[in-house]
Amino acid sequence: MAVLSKIRQRSLLLIGVIGFCLLAFLIGDIFSSGNINLASKDVGSVNGKDITFDEFRVKVNNVEKSGQGMTASQAASRVWDQEVAIALLTAEFDKLGIRVSEKHILDAFKNDQQIGQNPMFKNEKGEFDVAKLQEFIKTNPEAKKAIEDREKDAVLNAKYLIYNTLVKGGVFVTEAEGKYKYEAETTKATFDYVGVLFSTIKDSDVKVSDSELTDYMKKHEKRYKADENRELEYVLVEDKPSAQDEAEVKQAIDKLLTAADSTGNFRTTNNIAEFVNQNSDIPFDTTYIAKKDLPTEHAEALFNLPTGTVYGPYMQGKYYAITRSLGRKSGANAKASHVLISWEGTQVNKREKRTKEEAKAKAEALLAQAKANPAGFAMLAITNSDDSSAQQGGDLGYFAPGQMVKPFNDFVFNNPIGTIGLVETQFGYHVINVTDKQDAVKLATIAQKIEPSDATTDALYQKAVKVEMEATDKDFASVAKAEKLELVPSVKVKAMDEYFGSVGAQRQIVQWAFNSDTEVGDVKRFEVVNVGNVIVKLKKVNPEGLLSLDEARTAVEPILKNKKKAELIRKKMTGSSLAAIAQASGSTVQSATDLTLENSMIPNAGPEPKVVGTAIATGVGKISKPIDGNSGVYVVAPKAVAKAPAVKDHVDFVNKLKGQAAGYSSRVIPALKSDAKIVDNRAKFNY
Repeated sequence: MAVLSKIRQRSLLLIGVIGFCLLAFLIGDIFSSGNINLASKDVGSVNGKDITFDEFRVKVNNVEKSGQGMTASQAASRVWDQEVAIALLTAEFDKLGIRVSEKHILDAFKNDQQIGQNPMFKNEKGEFDVAKLQEFIKTNPEAKKAIEDREKDAVLNAKYLIYNTLVKGGVFVTEAEGKYKYEAETTKATFDYVGVLFSTIKDSDVKVSDSELTDYMKKHEKRYKADENRELEYVLVEDKPSAQDEAEVKQAIDKLLTAADSTGNFRTTNNIAEFVNQNSDIPFDTTYIAKKDLPTEHAEALFNLPTGTVYGPYMQGKYYAITRSLGRKSGANAKASHVLISWEGTQVNKREKRTKEEAKAKAEALLAQAKANPAGFAMLAITNSDDSSAQQGGDLGYFAPGQMVKPFNDFVFNNPIGTIGLVETQFGYHVINVTDKQDAVKLATIAQKIEPSDATTDALYQKAVKVEMEATDKDFASVAKAEKLELVPSVKVKAMDEYFGSVGAQRQIVQWAFNSDTEVGDVKRFEVVNVGNVIVKLKKVNPEGLLSLDEARTAVEPILKNKKKAELIRKKMTGSSLAAIAQASGSTVQSATDLTLENSMIPNAGPEPKVVGTAIATGVGKISKPIDGNSGVYVVAPKAVAKAPAVKDHVDFVNKLKGQAAGYSSRVIPALKSDAKIVDNRAKFNY
C-alpha cells in the first residue's frame, strides 16, 4: 500500500516522464527514417544552388512513368545528371548575359509535339496559333503549370543553342596547327639507337614507400581523387537444384520412354502434340527448324535423326530433354538477294522520283545485266537498289515461307537455287536472285526444367542463415570455406552505385552499406530473386579523398617504379659512341627507319613520340642524351631526317583537325563539373 501511495503522489511526474519518452521515441524515429532528413531538405547542391527534394522526386517519378524501362535508381541518376547540367549551364548563361526573346519560346512551342503539333492549337490554315493556346490555359487552369514547365524548358533549350554556338565559334583550327599536323605526319627520321627497357629491371629491385605514393597523388590530386566508397566481401548461396532434384527429373523423363502403355510412351504415342504439351515445360513447336537454329552441341544428331526415332535424354541448358523426329523438309528456308526499283507511291524510301513505266524499264534492263553476269549481282544492288539491303549487296538473308510478300515468296520457293527473275509487289519491281535453300527438320521435344525442390530451397536457406550468423563473430573466409562456398573478398561500391559484384543490380545492398547504422564488421543476408542468398560483410569504409594505398599501388606504383628504374638505367648509359653505351648498359645498337611523330612505333618497344621527336631535333651525326620514354630509356643517333616538303597550304590537315574539334563542345559540362562544388545527398533520401 505504501508503494501505491507513493505512486499516486508522483503520478504527474510519471505522466511527464512517460510523455517525454514517447516524444523522444517519435523524434528518434523521424531522425532515423530514410524518407525524412531534418538536416537537409535538399537532395543536393551545385556551387551553392540547392536542388530541392520535392521537385527532384516529381521529376524522378515522371521519368519512371515514361515507359523507358528504367529502375528507380537509373531514373534518379538521369534526373540528377540533368539537374547538375542545368545548374552549371544556367550559371554560365547568367555570366555571359544570354537572354532569349518571346520568338525563341514560340519557335520551341511550334516544334513541340504536344503543343505546336497539337490540332487543338492550330488555326484554319493548320498553323500553330498562340491565341488558341492562351485561351486553353484560361479555360483549363490545371494545365497552366504544365505549360509553364514547357516554357522553362523552351527557354533553357534556346539559351543552350546560343551558348553552344558561342562555344563552337570559339573552337577553331589555325593554319599553324594544320602545318604542325602536316609536319608531324610527314617529317621522317631514320636513326640508330640504344634502348634499355624498364622490364629489364625487376620490380623487386626498386622500392616505393607509402609516403612516396601519397606525395605523388597529392601533386596530381585531380587525377587520383576518390569518392567515398565502401569495401565489402560476400558469398553467394546460389538457389540451384541438388543432385537429387536432377535425378528426379531424369527419372520422370526416362519413364516417358519406357512406359508400357502407348499413351504414356513418347516413342509410340500417336497424338504427339498433346503428349508433348502434357509432359513438357516447353510447348509443342509445329515449325521446321534449320540446322543452324538447333542446340549447337546436339545439332548434328538432331538434324540427321531418322523420322520416328528418339534422341536423348540430353541436357539442353537447364532442361532435361528427349526429342522425336517428325520428318525433314527440303528447301524449308531460302536465301535470296534482290535489287528493288520503286516508283512514286510505293511503300519505300526512294532515291529518286520515277514513274511506274520508268521503274519497269530500268528493272528489266538490270534483269538482263544480272542474267548475263550473275557474279556482279551484288554490285548491281549496291549501285541501284532503293532499299537498305543495298548496303549488303541486296542480301536478305534466310527466311521461311510466308515471311515475304506473296509474289516475292512464291518466286523464291518455287524456283531452284541460281534462278534470277523479276516480280512486282507493292514496294516496286524486284530483280531476284535465289542464292541458297536449307533443309529443315520438324521435331517434337519434351523438356523439363531442373529446378530446386522445396526441400532443396529450405536446405539452402538454412545454410545461408548459418553463414550469416557465424560470419558475424568468425573469420568470413573460414566460414565460407567450411560451407564449401567461394568468398569474394573485395567489392568497392559508391553511394549511388546500383550494381554489386556478379549479383547484378542490387541497390538494396549498396544502400545497406551506406546506412548510418551499418558499421565495419556488420553482416547481413539478402534474398535475391532467381539468384539465391547473398551474405555481405562490410569490410572497410574509405572516405572521400585520395585513392587508398591499395588502389594507389595498382595505379601509381608502376609510374614511380619506372622513374626509379630510369635513374638506374641512365647511370649505366655512358660512353662516347652508341656501341660503347650499348656495351656499358648491356644492350645492343638497333635501327629505326622513317618514323614520324604520328607513327612513332619503335620495334619491340611500342610508341615513343618523345624519342622520335628527339631524333628529329638532334643533328645528324650527333648522339642525344638519355631520353626517358614510355617503355624504357633511349639514346639516339640520327642518320637522316627528311623534313616535310614545303606545300602551298595545309587545308587538308586543317580539315582533319576541324573534324576532331567538332566534338569538343561535348566536353563543356565535364569541364564545368571538374571545377564545381557538387554536394550529392541522394543516398540520404533512399535513392
